[in-house]
Amino acid sequence: MEHLMTRQLDHILKEGGAEYDWQIDLELNPSFLDTKGRSWLKEVFEDLGGNGSFPLLEKLKFDFKLGRTLLVWDDELHFNRYRLTTFRSEMYSEWNFGFAEGHRRLCRTYEKECLKAGMQLRIWNGPPVAKTAFGEASDSGDLTGNGATGWKLTAYNDAQYDLQTRLHGYKLIRLSPYETLMTGGTLKRLDQLLVNPKQEQRTMLYNWLKRKIT
Repeated sequence: MEHLMTRQLDHILKEGGAEYDWQIDLELNPSFLDTKGRSWLKEVFEDLGGNGSFPLLEKLKFDFKLGRTLLVWDDELHFNRYRLTTFRSEMYSEWNFGFAEGHRRLCRTYEKECLKAGMQLRIWNGPPVAKTAFGEASDSGDLTGNGATGWKLTAYNDAQYDLQTRLHGYKLIRLSPYETLMTGGTLKRLDQLLVNPKQEQRTMLYNWLKRKIT
């Protein structure tokens, strides 16, 4: 989804001369989802408290596509106990995802930030499919009981993104506000750097992105 952070990244990639597509959809081929993939999604769905048949996305949205690499910006809503639950799937031990270990740590560290951003009912409860899949949400802010069904759906969909991009032959890079980069002798968070980066910081960010992609 377009916002300040991805707009800045768009400008940085453009200035650096990168060849890329911005704001793209990936149509999914249902035949690529094999028996093992389905079992992994079923496992994730049930670990999150899902009931009935697990919903499947028909297309995925990404911020950037550079060759066979896809980049997506994960905002605060992607770091909580439910996303952490998804990382217990065998998918993440059988396959190597470069972001997985860092995202696990961020899920343990930044759930309070997710709470600040994710207590609105439309986010907490999620769309109707969240209630169908995960049941009635607890009161907003109450993570006991059934908790936030909207958050659960986001976490489950994140696992779908991870699986489907791999099945379709892409490398997925997940960027987060909480990544830190060294600049001017100090560590700064990525979201802070992207608010109003100076030229030397823009160059540094471009080179950092290039290293991630290769």
